[in-house]
Amino acid sequence: MRLSTTSLAPTAVSRKSSAATLKSRSSTASRFSSANVVIPEETPSSALRVQVCNIFSDAQRTTAGHRKRGGEEFDEDQFNYEVGRATIRLMAVKKTESAGDKVVRFIGLFLSHANEKDNELVTEQEEDEGFPETPSSRLTSYILSLVLPFLASKEKTVRFRSTQLISHIINSLDSIDDDLFQQLRFGLLKRIRDKESMVRVQAVLGLGRLAGNELEGDPNGDDSDDEDAGDLLEKLRDVLQNDQSADVRRSLLLNLPRSPVTLPYLLERARDVDPATRRSLYSRLLPALGDFRHLSLSMREKLLRWGLRDRDENVRKAAAKLFRERWIEDCVTAQAVSQEDPQKGNDAAAAAEAHSRSFEGLKELLERIDIVNSGTENGVAQEAMRCFWEGRADYREEVVFDDLFWDDLTAESAFIARSFNDFCRQQGDAKFENLVEEKMPEVTKLAFFLQKFINKLLSGLRRAAEQEVDAEEDDDTAELEFIVEQLLHIAQTLDYTDEVGRRKMYALLREMLAVPELPEEVTRLIVEGLRGVCGGDPAGEREFCGVVLEAVAEVHDTITGDDVVEEDDPDESFHSAKSELSEDVPKASKKSRSRGPEEVDEESDEEKAMKEILVNMKCLHIAQCMLENVEGNLQQNIHLVTMLNNLVVPAVRSHEAPVRERGLTCLGLCCLLDKTLAEENLTLFLHCFNKGHDALQASAIQIISDILTVHGPSMFSSPTCQVEEKVLYKTFSKALKADDKIEVQAAACEAACKLMLGLVVKDEELLKTLVIAYFDPGTVENLGLRQGLSYFLPVYCHSRAENQVRMQRIAVAAIHSLILLHDNLDEEEEMVSPVTIASHLADWTDPRKVVGAKDVEALVDDAGRKEASKAVDGTVHLDLARDVLEKIASNISREERKVFCNMLGKLYISKHSSVDKIRTVYELASQAVEYYAQMDLIGRRQTKLLSDAPSRNALNRLHVALGKIMESLGEVEEEEEEEEEEEEEEIGDAATAAALGRASAEPKSDSLLDELLDDEEVVEGEGEGGLEDGGDDDDEVSF
Repeated sequence: MRLSTTSLAPTAVSRKSSAATLKSRSSTASRFSSANVVIPEETPSSALRVQVCNIFSDAQRTTAGHRKRGGEEFDEDQFNYEVGRATIRLMAVKKTESAGDKVVRFIGLFLSHANEKDNELVTEQEEDEGFPETPSSRLTSYILSLVLPFLASKEKTVRFRSTQLISHIINSLDSIDDDLFQQLRFGLLKRIRDKESMVRVQAVLGLGRLAGNELEGDPNGDDSDDEDAGDLLEKLRDVLQNDQSADVRRSLLLNLPRSPVTLPYLLERARDVDPATRRSLYSRLLPALGDFRHLSLSMREKLLRWGLRDRDENVRKAAAKLFRERWIEDCVTAQAVSQEDPQKGNDAAAAAEAHSRSFEGLKELLERIDIVNSGTENGVAQEAMRCFWEGRADYREEVVFDDLFWDDLTAESAFIARSFNDFCRQQGDAKFENLVEEKMPEVTKLAFFLQKFINKLLSGLRRAAEQEVDAEEDDDTAELEFIVEQLLHIAQTLDYTDEVGRRKMYALLREMLAVPELPEEVTRLIVEGLRGVCGGDPAGEREFCGVVLEAVAEVHDTITGDDVVEEDDPDESFHSAKSELSEDVPKASKKSRSRGPEEVDEESDEEKAMKEILVNMKCLHIAQCMLENVEGNLQQNIHLVTMLNNLVVPAVRSHEAPVRERGLTCLGLCCLLDKTLAEENLTLFLHCFNKGHDALQASAIQIISDILTVHGPSMFSSPTCQVEEKVLYKTFSKALKADDKIEVQAAACEAACKLMLGLVVKDEELLKTLVIAYFDPGTVENLGLRQGLSYFLPVYCHSRAENQVRMQRIAVAAIHSLILLHDNLDEEEEMVSPVTIASHLADWTDPRKVVGAKDVEALVDDAGRKEASKAVDGTVHLDLARDVLEKIASNISREERKVFCNMLGKLYISKHSSVDKIRTVYELASQAVEYYAQMDLIGRRQTKLLSDAPSRNALNRLHVALGKIMESLGEVEEEEEEEEEEEEEEIGDAATAAALGRASAEPKSDSLLDELLDDEEVVEGEGEGGLEDGGDDDDEVSF
């Protein structure tokens, strides 16, 4: 933007003379605005104008000297006029011109600086009277009033620059006149509905500053326009949630006032569809909020989970940086303030205190995200701490796990140790391996610590069973359980080459496994740890199974009354915390210690039955954990056979539903280890699906899926299998159609997708059912099914060409079924359009998107030219086009024909497909086009094939494309025929030359009879050939 003393219009926009008259300026402005914009009258040039124009010209080149620019003293009205004159010339500068942005920043900086200088001269009395009127405030009001009408301009550039300037001035000033405030508010509110996103961005920048006054009270609603009525914050919240432009939402996210009213709306942008907006929340908004502890516990956990599990890598990095730098700093600073000592010691003591504060702050950070609940297997704390250890090398080097640390474990400190151990061992780097070996205790020491906290946990659980605890002690028990779980996780990663430590850990885990009071999660971790201690070879697996079954037998013996303790046993009167675990008494023993034989005999049958159920459930849970950790053959392991016959089979036959369901799960795990057992019991699992409740049906579906994955479809050909393959697939289809059973439907969908991706199941009807379920409005609330199919369908089709062939075969039938479903929708139901469905299927069957497919692989021939050696075979889409054309020619509705014709335009037709199929599809397309032309000529439009132009155009394009391919193929065939004819001629010439050579080499015959006979044979041969070729009799030779 180049300014002169007489004209400040940008040369890039206007080519008019600098001596343009006022009339020409008015006409130009009238084209810019639909409102009555008042343009200041042009006055003769003056020294002030020269200086103002020079200042504006310098300001648009660079922003470095904006604060140094100024001028001499002039008349105020004349100065305001010249500045306003230069400001108006800014309105036509396009957004792409950086000079416009520099001038806007200059004007805002100048007005801010001028207001600051004037406010320093304002007396206290003038401040008390209200908004003081100063030269700078009058200049500000003059410029804003001058630019305000341009907000309604028809030109988007003028609306953008005027909105940008007003918003920048608003954000540059501390106060503004009340009357002008309402005018600006009214004008900017109009622009938040502008059709141009760049205008809306600038409007929300200004309104975000004005919205701060809405928190103190309702604005004065003198304006009669509906847009001015209502709450400004409410309108901005609506824009924040619903504006289609990500730039608008992001600008409002960073400029909306932060208060308890607006904070929930700001934080929900963590789920925005735009990655840049989500990243701005984690990198700019949340750090600017201050101490994160002001957020609620649920909101902290949600923000961490959403950020660390975001699909965009930059968002994940921003969330991780927020956690390991900002949040930890808040906690460490709070620890420093709370422990501040006015009498500081020496430097060593201060360093030790700072180190302590750092890790106390880390513990507080974990406490603030509720580590007991978020530190579970699927919790977000594990991901957060992995990012923490990855980015904070100082904490990695300074962390110390000494005996004092392990003696006073809390939930937070235990998770710190577990997360550090997992991080170092998962890196696969020798440096981290050495670091964790240096800081973590050896196996024997960890076993003693584990024993100590398990004893504490058992004491708490037994007190809870006797109903002698309050809520606080219950929380302590939950914390102890969490600590034991973290120690068991650490134990699974240790090196058991030390035989002394291995035996200590082996004995500890063996004893603990037989304690029925332990929670199921702790029991599962004990079994997994015991599996690692026993070793991974077959001998270790057999030892592992034997030890686990011994523990199961001990737990099961509590049913038979072995838990009754003799009254005269003095050893049971006291239990030390340091006693061996083998001396610990089960819960039932301690409860029966104070009761005599008569009281035990009077125990009710219901209590005995409940106790038996609980013990059986515990035994089955241990067996289930064991089966999940073995891989050998069932029949070759006597321990597994014994467990199957004595525990699992009786549980499956039990009349108690919980025992029967867990027994069924164990039986399914046994079937994975033996194919014959799976074939024999497949009928049982189908029966459970057909007759069971929802949870049992979902479990049966998962078991069947696992069996098929492990043993494959070959098991159906076995004589021991009484289930037909088609029957099983119909079971999956039945489950997928159960819209009222969301869990069963989702489980069936997941199982079917896994089987089809692994090529275990290749049934086309099941694939069709999955496609229909994906678009069926009845599954709209089943998010698990929809999400699974949104991943499965494109991956299944684009992973293998044979999968696309299956999808092509069911595509037309699936679309037809979905169109019928769409036509019969209820008023409250919603469904994607059939055209969208057809587009999805065309994309899934696109042969160019198959993994490994390339449009052209270029090779270099002998002449140095690149030639296409391979192209994508479009047979799949060619077959789909054939099916679609046949469907169009059938008796279907007009709307359905439109859908299929629209689909024809999205198919990939390649000349590298089969020639016969190309010819077949071309004939079908020709018949369709010819039929339409005939119907159009005779005027029978009510029965013609296609009734709308887009459908006819799609069909014609397909017909033309196929025609070109046929022409090219025809030319190739002609060239091949010509080459064959030339080869035949060359062969014939060579044979004639050879015959002549032989004739010249042979001796001449002296017999006249021989010559006559030879001539006769030749004549007869020529006569026969001439008759066969339809020759004329006049061409015959006579003698």
